[in-house]
Amino acid sequence: MSNDDQTPGVTPEEPVGPELSGEAPGAAAERDPIAMLPDAGTGEEPLDPTEEAFGRGEGVGTSKEVEGLSQGQIVWGRFIRHKGAMGGVITLALVALLALTSMGLFGIRGWWRVQDYTASGELVNGAAPTLTLFPFSLGVHPFGQDDIGRDNFALVMKGTQTSLMVMVVLGLITLVLGVTVGALSGYYRGRTDTILMRFTDLVITLPVIVMGAVLGRLINTLPDKLDWPYSATQAIRDNMPLLLAVVLGIVLWTGLARLVRSEFLSLREREFVDAARVAGASDWRIITKHILPNAIGVIIVNTTLTMSAAVVLEAALSFLGFGVSAPNVSLGLLIAQYQGAFATRPWLFWWPGLFIILIALSINFIGDGLRDAFDPRTKRIPSQRKMDKAMAELVPAEGGAK
Repeated sequence: MSNDDQTPGVTPEEPVGPELSGEAPGAAAERDPIAMLPDAGTGEEPLDPTEEAFGRGEGVGTSKEVEGLSQGQIVWGRFIRHKGAMGGVITLALVALLALTSMGLFGIRGWWRVQDYTASGELVNGAAPTLTLFPFSLGVHPFGQDDIGRDNFALVMKGTQTSLMVMVVLGLITLVLGVTVGALSGYYRGRTDTILMRFTDLVITLPVIVMGAVLGRLINTLPDKLDWPYSATQAIRDNMPLLLAVVLGIVLWTGLARLVRSEFLSLREREFVDAARVAGASDWRIITKHILPNAIGVIIVNTTLTMSAAVVLEAALSFLGFGVSAPNVSLGLLIAQYQGAFATRPWLFWWPGLFIILIALSINFIGDGLRDAFDPRTKRIPSQRKMDKAMAELVPAEGGAK
């Protein structure tokens, strides 16, 4: 190109500005991201390239919080920061500690003076509760007495033990059955999936409370109808709460099975599963070592919520007369026995109901905290007070920087 063709005063090596090149203002900045940075002479601090690359701090705080931590540590840290979950853990621990230590367990005597909850006695304080808060004192019968002088505190604590036992046993059975059926169905698919899921659908269609009532009544009446020996009949009736927990666990596993199946259907197609297959891992190892740990969040959350529902279901069945029966005692059975005393001696009705609510709500709060801990997508929206406080701290900081 000759010098005559060149723009006067501009050499080919010099950059041509937008005024001379005919480009619209800002076009050069779009071509060159560095041109977007503020000029050092304006007094503005240049942007950090890492902030521009990652959205000006978006997600940076979260990554700093979990940097260098294992998955278990991350989940535990989120869980202990959940106030509702911590309140549920503390409440449930206190209820369990009070019930287990006061009435004893496995033949070990508890600290409460009345260990025989079926023993009657003289009415004290008109059978009203002797519990006082100011000053704090349990008295002789802190939860009052029934019409024949039985200590209501001993009855409620024994009923709480029964409800906790039913909750734990039912949770374990639901966990084993639900995870087994869901894992096999989701991993193998095909005919195995069809058979297991159709059986699951069949169990789901059966009303839970009706099934529990029928099976509970069957356990109560079957020994007499079959003319079993007295020792066998007495053993079944003494272990009625345990048998009821097993029966309810056999009915309530279906929801967990469907959730585990959906998780396995998704996880079995992931790259780490393909890598395990290529490495020669067996199906059992892939299921237990690779897929199952990645589905543990769904499993734990659903199990806790099922355990909460089990407490209420057991109380409902016992209240209707299809669950725990005498000489055993449960919170639902106490409510059923003393529902007629609601107007004259309401404390006989209040205390069992209060402990049912405490146990069920505590498990629900724990399940809610576990769900938030295992799912990083669940973020709590800050309250208006926290947002106002953050803005108040931000404005002076900006004023000082200027």
